[in-house]
Amino acid sequence: MKRLMYHIIRLALALLPVMLTVASATAQMRTVYQGETTELSIEQQAGDSYTWDLYNDPSVNFATVDGNAFDSEAFFVAGNTGPTVNVTWLKPGIYFYRVLAVDEEGCTNNLKVGRIEVLEALPTAELATNEICIGDAGFISVTLTGTPVWEITLEATNEAGDVTDVLTYTVGENDSNPFDIQVNPTETTIYRVTGLKDKYGNNLDPSESVTLTVHPLPVNSKIYRVTQ
Repeated sequence: MKRLMYHIIRLALALLPVMLTVASATAQMRTVYQGETTELSIEQQAGDSYTWDLYNDPSVNFATVDGNAFDSEAFFVAGNTGPTVNVTWLKPGIYFYRVLAVDEEGCTNNLKVGRIEVLEALPTAELATNEICIGDAGFISVTLTGTPVWEITLEATNEAGDVTDVLTYTVGENDSNPFDIQVNPTETTIYRVTGLKDKYGNNLDPSESVTLTVHPLPVNSKIYRVTQ
């Protein structure tokens, strides 16, 4: 009789209204970034098995409604069972996960709910360059973060602040990172990535500027030769 009452109490707790479930989940909020794969885990209890679900709608009763998040928003990498699962988050927003525990007799369940905030992961670019003599080629090295394919807009300005060139490039997953861009300025030039788009986002302020210094050639002078 005591064991039966224990099962009834656990089941009743699992079926509490969603308002209480969500309230307890608020303290478990995590923040992740778009495109990131994260681990969700629960302490294994002897004899229990676990099933996980993902939700994009917090108005449902997590105790009775299966997950409603779309695979285009978030998905389990290698299945949704076991004490530990991995989830890839594809779309920014607020999500909830539920882990449902069933004991070895299959007649008792309990659940835990957590909240995940997925932030937009904007790509970034870090620039490096060299110094050249006039007439030589220079290079802008662009180190990228984010997920390919990238679309880069590189702006060149002179020391007076006038825009002298705007260059666009596409960098695929098989291209090198850092990505080297050859440039041929005839004067000292300031370069900055003004637009960077990757698979998941578009960053309109992705980099600091770098200055490629162009040295002039030395002034011509007479060449003296000692004669015998």
